[in-house]
Amino acid sequence: MRAILLLALIGIGTFGFAQTNINGNVVDQNNEPIPGANIVIVGTTIGTVTDFDGNFNLATSEVPPFKIEISSIGYSSATEAITGNNQTLTISLNESQTFLDEVVISASRTPERIFESPVTVERMGLETIKSTTAADFYGGLENLKGVDVNTNSLTFKSVNTRGFASFANTRFMQLVDGMDNSTPALNFPIGNLVGMVETDVLSVELLPGASSALYGANAFNGILFMRSKSPFDYEGISVSIKRGITSQKASGDNAYTDFGIRAAHKFSDKFAAKVNFGYLKGTDWAANNIAGKDDNNFITTDRTRANDLNYNGVNVYGDDYAGNIKNVALLLEARGLIPAGANALIPSVEVSRTGYNESDLTNYNAESIKADWGLYYRPIEDNSLELSYVGKVGTGNTIYQGTNRYNIKGFFQEQHKLEIKNDNFFVRGYLVGDKSGDSYDMGFTGIQINRSWKDDSTWFGQYTGAYLQATLAGATDEAAHAAGRATAETGRFLPGTPEFQAAFDRSVNDPNLLTGSKFQDASKYYHADANYNFSHLIDFADIQVGGSFREYSLNSSGTIYTDADGPINYSEFGIYSQVQKNLPLAGEKSLKLTGSVRYDKSEFFDGFFSPRVSAGLTLNRNHNIRASAQTGFRNPTTQDLFIGLATGGPNLVGSAPDNLDRYTARPANVSAAGQLLGQPATIAQSGRAAYENSYTRSSVNRFNETGNVADLEIGNPDIIKPEQVASFEIGYRGKIDKLIVDFSTYYNSYSDFISQEVVITPYYGTVGDGSLSVDAILNGDEQEFSAYTNSDADVNSYGASLGLSMKVLGNYDLEGSYTYTKLDFDREANPNLQLNFNTPEHKFKASFGNAELFKNFGFNVSYRFSDDYFWEATFAQGVVPEFHNVDAQINYSVPSIKSTFKAGGTNILGDEYFTAVGTGFIGSMYYLSWTINN
Repeated sequence: MRAILLLALIGIGTFGFAQTNINGNVVDQNNEPIPGANIVIVGTTIGTVTDFDGNFNLATSEVPPFKIEISSIGYSSATEAITGNNQTLTISLNESQTFLDEVVISASRTPERIFESPVTVERMGLETIKSTTAADFYGGLENLKGVDVNTNSLTFKSVNTRGFASFANTRFMQLVDGMDNSTPALNFPIGNLVGMVETDVLSVELLPGASSALYGANAFNGILFMRSKSPFDYEGISVSIKRGITSQKASGDNAYTDFGIRAAHKFSDKFAAKVNFGYLKGTDWAANNIAGKDDNNFITTDRTRANDLNYNGVNVYGDDYAGNIKNVALLLEARGLIPAGANALIPSVEVSRTGYNESDLTNYNAESIKADWGLYYRPIEDNSLELSYVGKVGTGNTIYQGTNRYNIKGFFQEQHKLEIKNDNFFVRGYLVGDKSGDSYDMGFTGIQINRSWKDDSTWFGQYTGAYLQATLAGATDEAAHAAGRATAETGRFLPGTPEFQAAFDRSVNDPNLLTGSKFQDASKYYHADANYNFSHLIDFADIQVGGSFREYSLNSSGTIYTDADGPINYSEFGIYSQVQKNLPLAGEKSLKLTGSVRYDKSEFFDGFFSPRVSAGLTLNRNHNIRASAQTGFRNPTTQDLFIGLATGGPNLVGSAPDNLDRYTARPANVSAAGQLLGQPATIAQSGRAAYENSYTRSSVNRFNETGNVADLEIGNPDIIKPEQVASFEIGYRGKIDKLIVDFSTYYNSYSDFISQEVVITPYYGTVGDGSLSVDAILNGDEQEFSAYTNSDADVNSYGASLGLSMKVLGNYDLEGSYTYTKLDFDREANPNLQLNFNTPEHKFKASFGNAELFKNFGFNVSYRFSDDYFWEATFAQGVVPEFHNVDAQINYSVPSIKSTFKAGGTNILGDEYFTAVGTGFIGSMYYLSWTINN
């Protein structure tokens, strides 16, 4: 049935042949070409853009007379009448003090001015990218109003809006020419590591907030659209060469190289092709935080190896494996290795093994190599029908911080897309696949290196025995512990030695987490979507229909998911429709009404409808008021459903119906006290225990402090289901004299909020029995699990953004924005719910520059302020201090050689900061670049 529908849409779309061809040139008031200007037939989605020299060609099936609108950032738009075929135009645009005439597509899946968009939208065009103070266009997203960019590493930045940020940001969607850029293994995009080459970027649009009504379940917190240049419109070879240094206290000064090249050729009016290549190499921001974490992963700067027996350093790995030496003493007694009753001299305390610093386990190599190519065919002369094939491949090295810190080494991702489209429809299908390469878990690497020179039983046995001997000799408790550690540490592999390197190599090449730390993955997903716009057939309203289908194939060989016995396959689909009507009112007033609804269905859950209604009231050409209300939802991710991963901390176990028994934790040693109760020496629990026989972690912590059994609370979290949000937004865009204003405020209310809840399962007994399960907790015979579930707590967020821009002192651009974001949630009533809001309450951004300070010379300076905020995540939790950041750049263009030279720096004040606890401090970067024909 789907195939019949798509063929019908294609048939309708190709009915009729083009009759009109338009050529033209767009220049400014100084007769200089304007590249990247938008040309759109008024009232349709048909359009094109100008090339580097300001030229354009537009072939259309529209029959004259009709009008085209020409617009570009920084210029007033113009309208030209088309009265016949093969008309040639020269259009001059005057500089304007507003960006409101820019054309965007993402807000309604149809071209419209930002001024009239029914929802908030941010945009970067070619001129904005050229003037950005960031080192590249992706980093320039940090300067957009309301946008948060959390830096995981030099090559991995996570974009988010309106709260609930994490590096595993499954709430935010990223599309490149309509293709989802998220990795199949992780289910979220890894920045621009395997994304776009800058010389091929045409524009970037960002929709903050829920966009499920048009774009499906993953567009929950926002969506980023990146569009590339068509080889029909942008021919030739473009090159960008960037060289510089990164500077950080922890890692010093290191070389930085970023190279990109684009080659495109229009062989005829029917066939064009392009190819892109990008290469980036640098040294990552080193993470060297040795502060300790408590039992809830809160960072406490007063915890060190010197004063904390159970020390677990933030960027120290292998020390998160600990044992109670009282239990060890009981076991030694039972085996006759120490005198009977000697355990009375051993305190009941947790002691951790000595770990290795992160710098011992990675070389901080940051690298990205990516290429893409496209073949484009327009079979009917002077018709917009286009068939295309696009391929993308990328590989790279970066660091990802999730439950642990992971060295993503040699990661590979490929995408292949086939698409057919014209001005009224598109049908596309694509494949996204990845391979994990030589990636490994640095936390487990530290653990396995420790075990390679001395297994845990021997280490803790030696520690306990030496402690006992020192105590019997009259040593103080502190001295006895020092003697215990010194004895247990004999034979330790020191970093830099051949023994250490051999143990490291064995671990990172072994995918069995019982003995190694490598993770494997060759997952993929298949996606198809289609859209048809009936505006050329129906006059009374702009009507669109569309749909999508996706099938996942998870294949991590049991190192991430519970797929040790073969790939896990499942699918989901969605259909949607949108109706948009522009109603003229008195004078210059008009009212644009938009209504849309989408239905999505995953094979594991009931279907969901996501409606959206919006209204935009244009008072005159300078003032527009908008309001929208919508619901959104997100399906549980692949990790929410099928993860089964030991982390050294809580074991992660997804809650798909058949996943609870697919996952079995590694066999755990039962204490001597437990064995005296008739329990076996080892127990291996299934994932079902987390959901059906568990206590909440907070209640276990209270019980450990008070000894009161009544403090224990049953956990047993529910199986996961989709999360929903109701979102309401009001906004204003306008021009008041020379001042451009863009304001929005929103309120989001969440239900069935998807979260992770850490629970503790006793190795024996039934929770709530008041006896055997309590004994298990007292004996330390327990396992932590991080369960994926929904909360019935009231979770709401709200906020507002205000953007101001104007020309000052003649031709200088002055811009500023303020964003307020607030979480409304009762933490005290829900201590076990981890929301990962991770967003500053106050943000301020400003920029000052001049694109033409004098002929061909421009500059820009930007400033960002972030309030302090609490970072909540499974790896570590703590406060991110407020920070101030200044970036700057100067650029000089040489039109005769079509070149732009740029010198810039990021964080030029040198005040290092971080956006998430556990990551490396972000230092400074200084660079020179030469861009040709872009």
